[in-house]
Amino acid sequence: MSREIEFKGLDLPEIVFIGRTYDEYKAMFDLSDDVVKNNTILDVPAGSCSFAAIANSLGGKVTAADIAYYHSAVKLYEKGLMDISQIVSSLSMTREQYIWNYFKDVDSLKRSRRQALCDCVAHMKSNPDVYVPCVLPELPFEDEQFDITLSAHFLFTYADRLSLAFHKETIKELLRVTKKQVRIFPLVDLKSKRYSEMETLLEFIQSSGWKVEEQLVDYEFQRKANSMLRIYKS
Repeated sequence: MSREIEFKGLDLPEIVFIGRTYDEYKAMFDLSDDVVKNNTILDVPAGSCSFAAIANSLGGKVTAADIAYYHSAVKLYEKGLMDISQIVSSLSMTREQYIWNYFKDVDSLKRSRRQALCDCVAHMKSNPDVYVPCVLPELPFEDEQFDITLSAHFLFTYADRLSLAFHKETIKELLRVTKKQVRIFPLVDLKSKRYSEMETLLEFIQSSGWKVEEQLVDYEFQRKANSMLRIYKS
């Protein structure tokens, strides 16, 4: 049984289907509307983010990829609502880990997450080809198919569950499908600790012929999650 087929059967409860809005993406990745409109972009893993939906409605060319997309839009919408409720209810125990500037309170966070989910699922139903199922570290795309690749809240975020080898394999694959830049956000895990193998990973990226820098961004909800990796060709 191939790895892809094995993961197609992944139980939906094992997937967390949460997403951010288009405006959050612009802030997290230091993007302008012009950059979005004038580049082909891959978002992976995209979850229930509304970036592809809104960007494409503005004339952009964004493709979203995620293991969750092996499931139907209807099931993902139901799962997304449950995940949002669960995360919101747990915030009372972890509220001090967040900075309440971008979101004024828990209710505004909940509305934002629900809006992202609704926009994503509606777009998924009308434009299914935009949403490509995949199992990282492998991607079903051609070499240099995208100008820019964005990856949010996966690598580094789950550092306790993803090995250094997995990080390397995934970044190597992101670089393969990208022509200009890869941007990864944030650089800390769920406890706001910087990825312990970051220096090793930076050396790996540079040895692959790419330049890399850590860039502060104008977005911080989780404490210390306010910078991204910008990987680019010289």
